[in-house]
Amino acid sequence: MFAFIKDYKKLKPAIMNVIVAEFFIQLVNATFMLILPLYMDRKGYSEEEIALFITFRFLGVFALALPIGNIIKGRVMKPFFIISSLFVPLFGLCIVLCVNLQLTNLIYVSLLLWGASFTFMQIPITPYILRNERKEEHTSGIALSYSTWSFAGIASGVIIAFLDRINPWYFDEEKILILFSILGFGGLYFMSKVNLKEEIDDDKTTIKKTKTHKNDWFLIFKGLVPTLIIATGAGLTIPFISLFFDKVHHMGKGDFSFVSAIAAVLVVWGALMVPRIKATIGYKIAIPTTQSLAVISLVALATTQFYSQHSIAVYIAIICYLLRQPLMNMAGPMTSELVMNYVGEKNREITSALTAAIWSGSWVISGYMVKIMFSKGYPYVNIFLITAGLYAFGVLMYYFLIVDYGKREKKGLIKS
Repeated sequence: MFAFIKDYKKLKPAIMNVIVAEFFIQLVNATFMLILPLYMDRKGYSEEEIALFITFRFLGVFALALPIGNIIKGRVMKPFFIISSLFVPLFGLCIVLCVNLQLTNLIYVSLLLWGASFTFMQIPITPYILRNERKEEHTSGIALSYSTWSFAGIASGVIIAFLDRINPWYFDEEKILILFSILGFGGLYFMSKVNLKEEIDDDKTTIKKTKTHKNDWFLIFKGLVPTLIIATGAGLTIPFISLFFDKVHHMGKGDFSFVSAIAAVLVVWGALMVPRIKATIGYKIAIPTTQSLAVISLVALATTQFYSQHSIAVYIAIICYLLRQPLMNMAGPMTSELVMNYVGEKNREITSALTAAIWSGSWVISGYMVKIMFSKGYPYVNIFLITAGLYAFGVLMYYFLIVDYGKREKKGLIKS
Protein backbone atom coordinates (compact mmCIF):
# COMPACT_ATOMS: atom_id res chain seq x y z
CA MET A 1 0.00 0.00 0.00
CA PHE A 2 2.90 2.35 0.73
CA ALA A 3 5.55 0.78 -1.51
CA PHE A 4 5.38 3.86 -3.73
CA ILE A 5 7.26 5.89 -1.09
CA LYS A 6 10.61 4.52 -2.28
CA ASP A 7 10.02 6.32 -5.61
CA TYR A 8 10.65 9.62 -3.84
CA LYS A 9 14.04 8.63 -2.40
CA LYS A 10 15.54 9.19 -5.85
CA LEU A 11 14.97 12.97 -5.70
CA LYS A 12 18.07 15.14 -5.30
CA PRO A 13 18.76 16.38 -1.72
CA ALA A 14 18.59 20.03 -2.84
CA ILE A 15 15.16 19.47 -4.39
CA MET A 16 13.99 17.79 -1.17
CA ASN A 17 15.23 20.70 0.96
CA VAL A 18 13.39 23.25 -1.18
CA ILE A 19 10.22 21.15 -0.94
CA VAL A 20 10.59 20.95 2.87
CA ALA A 21 10.99 24.75 2.95
CA GLU A 22 7.79 24.94 0.89
CA PHE A 23 6.12 22.77 3.55
CA PHE A 24 6.84 25.38 6.23
CA ILE A 25 5.32 28.09 4.07
CA GLN A 26 2.28 25.91 3.47
CA LEU A 27 2.06 25.31 7.22
CA VAL A 28 1.36 29.01 7.66
CA ASN A 29 -0.97 29.00 4.67
CA ALA A 30 -3.00 25.99 5.84
CA THR A 31 -3.43 27.38 9.34
CA PHE A 32 -4.50 30.82 8.16
CA MET A 33 -6.90 29.31 5.62
CA LEU A 34 -8.51 27.31 8.41
CA ILE A 35 -8.38 29.67 11.39
CA LEU A 36 -8.22 33.26 10.06
CA PRO A 37 -11.92 33.43 9.00
CA LEU A 38 -12.90 32.11 12.45
CA TYR A 39 -10.57 34.59 14.17
CA MET A 40 -12.05 37.50 12.23
CA ASP A 41 -15.55 36.25 13.01
CA ARG A 42 -14.72 36.17 16.75
CA LYS A 43 -13.38 39.72 16.47
CA GLY A 44 -16.74 40.93 15.20
CA TYR A 45 -16.20 41.07 11.43
CA SER A 46 -19.18 40.02 9.32
CA GLU A 47 -19.10 37.24 6.72
CA GLU A 48 -19.15 39.86 3.94
CA GLU A 49 -16.16 41.68 5.46
CA ILE A 50 -14.24 38.43 5.90
CA ALA A 51 -14.85 37.52 2.25
CA LEU A 52 -13.51 40.94 1.16
CA PHE A 53 -10.43 40.65 3.39
CA ILE A 54 -9.57 37.23 1.97
CA THR A 55 -9.64 38.56 -1.61
CA PHE A 56 -6.70 40.83 -0.79
CA ARG A 57 -4.53 37.80 0.00
CA PHE A 58 -5.06 36.57 -3.55
CA LEU A 59 -4.80 40.06 -5.03
CA GLY A 60 -1.19 40.12 -3.82
CA VAL A 61 -0.39 36.94 -5.73
CA PHE A 62 -2.18 38.23 -8.81
CA ALA A 63 -0.23 41.49 -8.81
CA LEU A 64 3.20 39.85 -8.71
CA ALA A 65 2.60 36.66 -10.69
CA LEU A 66 3.46 37.87 -14.20
CA PRO A 67 6.46 40.04 -13.20
CA ILE A 68 8.02 37.11 -11.30
CA GLY A 69 7.27 34.74 -14.19
CA ASN A 70 9.38 36.95 -16.45
CA ILE A 71 12.11 37.66 -13.89
CA ILE A 72 12.93 34.00 -13.13
CA LYS A 73 13.86 33.17 -16.73
CA GLY A 74 17.60 32.51 -16.88
CA ARG A 75 18.12 33.27 -13.19
CA VAL A 76 19.06 31.32 -10.07
CA MET A 77 15.85 30.69 -8.11
CA LYS A 78 17.17 30.09 -4.58
CA PRO A 79 16.96 33.80 -3.56
CA PHE A 80 13.25 33.82 -4.44
CA PHE A 81 12.63 30.84 -2.15
CA ILE A 82 14.48 32.58 0.69
CA ILE A 83 12.37 35.73 0.29
CA SER A 84 9.19 33.67 0.55
CA SER A 85 10.46 31.69 3.56
CA LEU A 86 11.14 34.95 5.41
CA PHE A 87 8.19 37.16 4.53
CA VAL A 88 5.27 34.70 4.56
CA PRO A 89 5.52 34.08 8.34
CA LEU A 90 6.53 37.70 9.00
CA PHE A 91 3.45 39.16 7.33
CA GLY A 92 1.37 36.42 8.97
CA LEU A 93 2.30 37.93 12.33
CA CYS A 94 1.42 41.39 10.99
CA ILE A 95 -2.06 40.18 9.99
CA VAL A 96 -2.76 38.82 13.48
CA LEU A 97 -1.61 42.06 15.10
CA CYS A 98 -3.72 44.22 12.78
CA VAL A 99 -6.86 42.12 13.30
CA ASN A 100 -6.36 42.23 17.06
CA LEU A 101 -6.04 46.02 17.01
CA GLN A 102 -8.91 46.41 14.46
CA LEU A 103 -6.58 48.27 12.06
CA THR A 104 -8.74 47.69 9.00
CA ASN A 105 -6.60 49.45 6.40
CA LEU A 106 -3.44 47.73 7.63
CA ILE A 107 -5.23 44.36 7.49
CA TYR A 108 -5.73 44.92 3.76
CA VAL A 109 -2.08 45.90 3.29
CA SER A 110 -0.77 42.97 5.36
CA LEU A 111 -2.92 40.44 3.49
CA LEU A 112 -1.80 41.94 0.17
CA LEU A 113 1.89 41.65 1.07
CA TRP A 114 1.36 38.21 2.65
CA GLY A 115 -0.15 36.93 -0.57
CA ALA A 116 2.58 38.54 -2.65
CA SER A 117 5.21 36.74 -0.54
CA PHE A 118 3.79 33.35 -1.57
CA THR A 119 4.54 34.01 -5.23
CA PHE A 120 8.30 33.84 -4.63
CA MET A 121 7.89 30.13 -3.81
CA GLN A 122 4.69 29.27 -5.64
CA ILE A 123 5.73 30.32 -9.14
CA PRO A 124 9.39 29.20 -9.39
CA ILE A 125 8.99 25.80 -7.68
CA THR A 126 7.67 23.76 -10.64
CA PRO A 127 10.09 25.25 -13.22
CA TYR A 128 12.87 24.73 -10.63
CA ILE A 129 12.06 21.01 -10.37
CA LEU A 130 11.74 20.58 -14.13
CA ARG A 131 15.00 22.43 -14.69
CA ASN A 132 17.16 20.74 -12.03
CA GLU A 133 15.74 17.24 -11.45
CA ARG A 134 16.26 14.23 -13.70
CA LYS A 135 13.54 13.84 -16.32
CA GLU A 136 12.36 10.48 -14.98
CA GLU A 137 11.81 12.07 -11.54
CA HIS A 138 9.77 15.07 -12.74
CA THR A 139 6.38 13.59 -11.85
CA SER A 140 7.59 12.54 -8.39
CA GLY A 141 9.07 15.98 -7.69
CA ILE A 142 5.95 17.82 -8.77
CA ALA A 143 3.68 15.41 -6.85
CA LEU A 144 5.72 15.81 -3.65
CA SER A 145 5.78 19.59 -3.98
CA TYR A 146 2.05 19.58 -4.56
CA SER A 147 1.61 17.43 -1.44
CA THR A 148 3.25 19.97 0.87
CA TRP A 149 -0.13 21.72 1.21
CA SER A 150 -1.63 18.45 2.46
CA PHE A 151 1.30 17.58 4.73
CA ALA A 152 0.93 21.07 6.21
CA GLY A 153 -2.81 20.50 6.61
CA ILE A 154 -2.13 17.29 8.54
CA ALA A 155 0.38 18.92 10.87
CA SER A 156 -1.75 22.02 11.35
CA GLY A 157 -4.98 20.10 11.92
CA VAL A 158 -3.50 17.62 14.41
CA ILE A 159 -1.66 20.28 16.42
CA ILE A 160 -4.67 22.61 16.56
CA ALA A 161 -6.97 19.76 17.60
CA PHE A 162 -4.47 18.70 20.28
CA LEU A 163 -4.12 22.24 21.68
CA ASP A 164 -7.89 22.66 21.60
CA ARG A 165 -8.27 19.52 23.72
CA ILE A 166 -5.69 20.79 26.25
CA ASN A 167 -7.22 24.25 26.75
CA PRO A 168 -9.52 25.74 24.09
CA TRP A 169 -9.75 29.09 25.89
CA TYR A 170 -6.02 29.63 26.29
CA PHE A 171 -5.11 28.29 22.83
CA ASP A 172 -7.58 30.53 21.03
CA GLU A 173 -7.49 31.50 17.35
CA GLU A 174 -5.05 34.35 17.95
CA LYS A 175 -2.43 32.27 19.77
CA ILE A 176 -2.70 29.49 17.18
CA LEU A 177 -2.08 31.92 14.31
CA ILE A 178 0.93 33.41 16.11
CA LEU A 179 2.35 29.96 16.91
CA PHE A 180 2.18 28.73 13.33
CA SER A 181 3.57 31.99 11.95
CA ILE A 182 6.65 31.50 14.16
CA LEU A 183 6.94 27.85 13.07
CA GLY A 184 6.88 29.08 9.46
CA PHE A 185 10.38 30.56 9.86
CA GLY A 186 11.69 26.96 9.93
CA GLY A 187 11.82 27.05 6.13
CA LEU A 188 14.85 29.34 6.30
CA TYR A 189 16.90 26.56 7.91
CA PHE A 190 16.24 24.13 5.07
CA MET A 191 16.93 26.79 2.44
CA SER A 192 20.34 27.32 4.07
CA LYS A 193 21.11 23.65 3.26
CA VAL A 194 20.41 24.04 -0.47
CA ASN A 195 23.77 24.14 -2.28
CA LEU A 196 22.76 22.91 -5.73
CA LYS A 197 24.41 24.53 -8.75
CA GLU A 198 21.25 25.32 -10.68
CA GLU A 199 20.86 24.38 -14.32
CA ILE A 200 20.71 27.74 -16.08
CA ASP A 201 22.37 29.11 -19.17
CA ASP A 202 25.14 31.47 -18.06
CA ASP A 203 25.55 33.01 -21.50
CA LYS A 204 24.06 36.52 -21.35
CA THR A 205 23.15 36.51 -25.03
CA THR A 206 21.21 33.28 -24.64
CA ILE A 207 19.45 34.58 -21.51
CA LYS A 208 18.46 37.78 -23.30
CA LYS A 209 17.12 35.76 -26.21
CA THR A 210 15.17 33.54 -23.82
CA LYS A 211 13.56 36.52 -22.17
CA THR A 212 12.58 38.20 -25.42
CA HIS A 213 11.29 35.17 -27.35
CA LYS A 214 7.68 35.20 -28.44
CA ASN A 215 5.49 33.03 -26.26
CA ASP A 216 3.01 30.67 -27.92
CA TRP A 217 0.02 32.52 -26.50
CA PHE A 218 -2.66 30.48 -28.24
CA LEU A 219 -1.12 27.27 -26.92
CA ILE A 220 -0.81 28.75 -23.44
CA PHE A 221 -4.43 29.94 -23.57
CA LYS A 222 -5.72 26.49 -24.50
CA GLY A 223 -3.65 24.90 -21.74
CA LEU A 224 -4.95 27.26 -19.05
CA VAL A 225 -8.68 27.49 -19.86
CA PRO A 226 -9.60 24.49 -17.64
CA THR A 227 -7.52 25.95 -14.81
CA LEU A 228 -9.43 29.24 -15.06
CA ILE A 229 -12.78 27.47 -14.75
CA ILE A 230 -11.72 25.21 -11.88
CA ALA A 231 -10.04 28.08 -10.01
CA THR A 232 -13.12 30.30 -10.23
CA GLY A 233 -15.25 27.56 -8.73
CA ALA A 234 -12.71 26.78 -6.01
CA GLY A 235 -12.60 30.43 -4.93
CA LEU A 236 -16.30 30.30 -4.12
CA THR A 237 -15.88 27.43 -1.67
CA ILE A 238 -12.41 26.58 -0.33
CA PRO A 239 -11.74 29.79 1.71
CA PHE A 240 -15.15 29.47 3.38
CA ILE A 241 -15.36 25.75 4.13
CA SER A 242 -14.51 26.26 7.82
CA LEU A 243 -17.31 28.84 8.07
CA PHE A 244 -19.69 26.34 6.42
CA PHE A 245 -19.02 23.72 9.09
CA ASP A 246 -19.11 26.39 11.83
CA LYS A 247 -22.33 28.15 10.78
CA VAL A 248 -24.30 25.24 9.26
CA HIS A 249 -23.18 22.28 11.38
CA HIS A 250 -21.89 24.17 14.47
CA MET A 251 -18.54 22.39 14.45
CA GLY A 252 -15.81 24.05 16.53
CA LYS A 253 -12.27 24.79 15.41
CA GLY A 254 -10.81 21.76 17.21
CA ASP A 255 -13.22 19.24 15.70
CA PHE A 256 -12.95 20.71 12.21
CA SER A 257 -9.17 20.86 12.46
CA PHE A 258 -9.12 17.15 13.27
CA VAL A 259 -11.38 16.36 10.30
CA SER A 260 -9.19 18.53 8.07
CA ALA A 261 -6.13 16.62 9.24
CA ILE A 262 -7.73 13.30 8.29
CA ALA A 263 -8.68 14.76 4.90
CA ALA A 264 -5.10 15.95 4.44
CA VAL A 265 -3.77 12.46 5.17
CA LEU A 266 -6.01 11.09 2.42
CA VAL A 267 -4.91 13.89 0.07
CA VAL A 268 -1.22 13.13 0.72
CA TRP A 269 -1.71 9.43 0.11
CA GLY A 270 -3.61 10.12 -3.13
CA ALA A 271 -1.14 12.73 -4.38
CA LEU A 272 1.90 10.54 -3.68
CA MET A 273 0.23 7.72 -5.61
CA VAL A 274 -0.01 9.97 -8.68
CA PRO A 275 3.18 8.77 -10.45
CA ARG A 276 1.97 5.17 -10.32
CA ILE A 277 -1.60 6.07 -11.23
CA LYS A 278 -0.38 8.04 -14.23
CA ALA A 279 1.87 5.16 -15.32
CA THR A 280 -0.97 2.67 -14.95
CA ILE A 281 -4.02 4.36 -16.50
CA GLY A 282 -2.71 7.63 -17.97
CA TYR A 283 -4.03 11.20 -17.98
CA LYS A 284 -7.13 10.43 -20.04
CA ILE A 285 -8.76 8.25 -17.40
CA ALA A 286 -7.16 9.43 -14.17
CA ILE A 287 -7.88 13.18 -14.38
CA PRO A 288 -11.57 13.16 -15.46
CA THR A 289 -12.48 10.23 -13.20
CA THR A 290 -11.05 11.62 -9.97
CA GLN A 291 -12.40 15.11 -10.64
CA SER A 292 -15.89 13.86 -11.57
CA LEU A 293 -16.15 11.84 -8.35
CA ALA A 294 -15.01 14.95 -6.45
CA VAL A 295 -17.84 17.00 -7.99
CA ILE A 296 -20.41 14.41 -6.88
CA SER A 297 -18.98 14.51 -3.35
CA LEU A 298 -19.16 18.31 -3.29
CA VAL A 299 -22.84 18.28 -4.32
CA ALA A 300 -23.62 15.80 -1.54
CA LEU A 301 -21.66 17.96 0.94
CA ALA A 302 -23.49 21.14 -0.03
CA THR A 303 -26.96 19.64 0.18
CA THR A 304 -26.47 18.63 3.83
CA GLN A 305 -27.58 22.20 4.61
CA PHE A 306 -31.11 21.21 3.55
CA TYR A 307 -31.38 18.82 6.50
CA SER A 308 -28.76 20.25 8.86
CA GLN A 309 -31.26 20.15 11.74
CA HIS A 310 -30.83 16.37 11.83
CA SER A 311 -27.79 15.02 13.68
CA ILE A 312 -26.86 12.72 10.79
CA ALA A 313 -26.25 15.71 8.48
CA VAL A 314 -22.90 16.62 10.04
CA TYR A 315 -21.62 13.04 9.67
CA ILE A 316 -22.64 12.92 6.01
CA ALA A 317 -20.98 16.31 5.48
CA ILE A 318 -17.76 15.02 7.05
CA ILE A 319 -17.75 11.88 4.90
CA CYS A 320 -18.34 13.89 1.72
CA TYR A 321 -15.59 16.34 2.68
CA LEU A 322 -13.19 13.45 3.32
CA LEU A 323 -13.99 12.05 -0.14
CA ARG A 324 -13.94 15.35 -2.01
CA GLN A 325 -10.55 16.52 -0.77
CA PRO A 326 -8.32 13.64 -2.00
CA LEU A 327 -10.29 13.06 -5.20
CA MET A 328 -10.01 16.68 -6.36
CA ASN A 329 -6.41 17.09 -5.26
CA MET A 330 -5.15 13.85 -6.82
CA ALA A 331 -5.58 15.43 -10.23
CA GLY A 332 -3.46 18.47 -9.32
CA PRO A 333 0.05 17.11 -9.96
CA MET A 334 -1.16 15.42 -13.17
CA THR A 335 -2.85 18.55 -14.55
CA SER A 336 0.22 20.63 -13.65
CA GLU A 337 2.59 18.31 -15.51
CA LEU A 338 0.11 17.93 -18.36
CA VAL A 339 -0.11 21.69 -18.92
CA MET A 340 3.66 22.24 -18.57
CA ASN A 341 4.39 19.56 -21.19
CA TYR A 342 1.57 20.82 -23.40
CA VAL A 343 2.87 24.40 -23.62
CA GLY A 344 6.50 23.34 -24.12
CA GLU A 345 9.78 24.12 -22.38
CA LYS A 346 10.14 27.72 -23.52
CA ASN A 347 6.70 28.65 -22.15
CA ARG A 348 7.01 27.02 -18.71
CA GLU A 349 7.94 30.04 -16.59
CA ILE A 350 5.24 32.30 -18.01
CA THR A 351 2.71 29.47 -17.77
CA SER A 352 3.58 28.90 -14.11
CA ALA A 353 3.16 32.63 -13.48
CA LEU A 354 -0.14 32.75 -15.35
CA THR A 355 -1.39 29.72 -13.42
CA ALA A 356 -0.72 31.52 -10.13
CA ALA A 357 -2.29 34.69 -11.53
CA ILE A 358 -5.38 32.79 -12.67
CA TRP A 359 -5.86 31.09 -9.32
CA SER A 360 -5.39 34.29 -7.39
CA GLY A 361 -7.29 36.53 -9.81
CA SER A 362 -10.17 34.08 -9.92
CA TRP A 363 -10.24 33.88 -6.14
CA VAL A 364 -10.31 37.69 -5.91
CA ILE A 365 -13.34 37.75 -8.19
CA SER A 366 -14.89 34.74 -6.47
CA GLY A 367 -14.31 36.25 -3.03
CA TYR A 368 -16.03 39.45 -4.08
CA MET A 369 -18.91 37.42 -5.54
CA VAL A 370 -19.25 35.54 -2.25
CA LYS A 371 -19.29 38.86 -0.39
CA ILE A 372 -22.22 39.99 -2.55
CA MET A 373 -24.03 36.67 -2.15
CA PHE A 374 -23.57 36.75 1.64
CA SER A 375 -24.95 40.30 1.75
CA LYS A 376 -28.03 39.14 -0.20
CA GLY A 377 -28.59 36.21 2.12
CA TYR A 378 -27.52 33.38 -0.19
CA PRO A 379 -27.18 30.09 1.74
CA TYR A 380 -23.93 28.14 1.58
CA VAL A 381 -25.62 25.33 -0.36
CA ASN A 382 -26.32 27.61 -3.33
CA ILE A 383 -22.76 28.92 -3.41
CA PHE A 384 -21.28 25.41 -3.22
CA LEU A 385 -23.58 24.13 -5.97
CA ILE A 386 -22.36 26.93 -8.26
CA THR A 387 -18.84 25.66 -7.55
CA ALA A 388 -19.91 22.11 -8.47
CA GLY A 389 -21.30 23.35 -11.79
CA LEU A 390 -18.07 25.18 -12.63
CA TYR A 391 -16.03 22.13 -11.63
CA ALA A 392 -18.08 19.90 -13.94
CA PHE A 393 -17.47 22.26 -16.87
CA GLY A 394 -13.76 22.43 -16.00
CA VAL A 395 -13.50 18.62 -15.99
CA LEU A 396 -14.99 18.53 -19.49
CA MET A 397 -12.44 21.11 -20.70
CA TYR A 398 -9.60 19.08 -19.20
CA TYR A 399 -10.82 16.06 -21.14
CA PHE A 400 -10.69 18.04 -24.41
CA LEU A 401 -7.20 19.26 -23.49
CA ILE A 402 -6.03 15.68 -22.85
CA VAL A 403 -7.39 14.61 -26.25
CA ASP A 404 -5.51 17.46 -27.95
CA TYR A 405 -2.40 16.59 -25.90
CA GLY A 406 -2.51 13.06 -27.33
CA LYS A 407 -2.80 14.36 -30.89
CA ARG A 408 0.14 16.76 -30.46
CA GLU A 409 2.22 14.03 -28.82
CA LYS A 410 1.67 11.69 -31.79
CA LYS A 411 2.83 14.45 -34.13
CA GLY A 412 6.05 14.83 -32.13
CA LEU A 413 5.13 18.33 -30.92
CA ILE A 414 5.32 17.40 -27.23
CA LYS A 415 8.32 16.11 -25.33
CA SER A 416 6.80 14.22 -22.40
